[in-house]
Amino acid sequence: MKLLYAEDELAMSQAVTDILTYHRYDVDAVYDGTDALYYAQNQQYDGIILDILLPGMSGLEVLKKLRSEGNSTPVLMLTAVGEVEDRIAGLDCGADDYLPKPFAMGELLARVRAMLRRKDEFTPNILECGNVSLNQQKSELSANGITLVLPRLEYKLMEILMLNTNRFLSTEDLLVKLWGYDTDTEPGAVWVYISYLRRRLSAIDANITIEAKRGVGYSLKVTTPEE
Repeated sequence: MKLLYAEDELAMSQAVTDILTYHRYDVDAVYDGTDALYYAQNQQYDGIILDILLPGMSGLEVLKKLRSEGNSTPVLMLTAVGEVEDRIAGLDCGADDYLPKPFAMGELLARVRAMLRRKDEFTPNILECGNVSLNQQKSELSANGITLVLPRLEYKLMEILMLNTNRFLSTEDLLVKLWGYDTDTEPGAVWVYISYLRRRLSAIDANITIEAKRGVGYSLKVTTPEE
């Protein structure tokens, strides 16, 4: 399950991200409302955890914008303890649930599980491109009756590419999406994982390929017989 988590307190963000990752959630962590809106508009998530007090845009502003655009991804709002007005405003704007801060990690996990059980049916469980399918529940890459289970980072990279088919993504963009804003990972690691995925695609005789353009980035495209 893929989550977007917007929280501007870095220590809190790291702690919650670590807990969610430990429980096998795939988490994109952002630190302001502007980035939260951008990620929610350009990626597909199973759920969003959104703090109300964010720089740039408040969590309520982000939620209003998403709902006005028809985005029905479930949203769990984080509110200051005792701020009943914030809870009411969040629910009125389309939030699925709220959780007052500070909170116990166990309760957060329970709220996330409940939120995901209610998630809208439009969120796909299977991504498809060419003759290839990617099972988002099982991290399985399949084509021609062959199925491979992808390790976490390979799965995440494949998911990003399939959600952005025919769109070039820069090395820097992929680096942030895979390892986060504060990563010390070298840009060359992106190329390494691209190479891993190319071997996976070859092993299942996929009719899609990862195209690279120097200085531009990487893009997934369906190949024709002549190619």
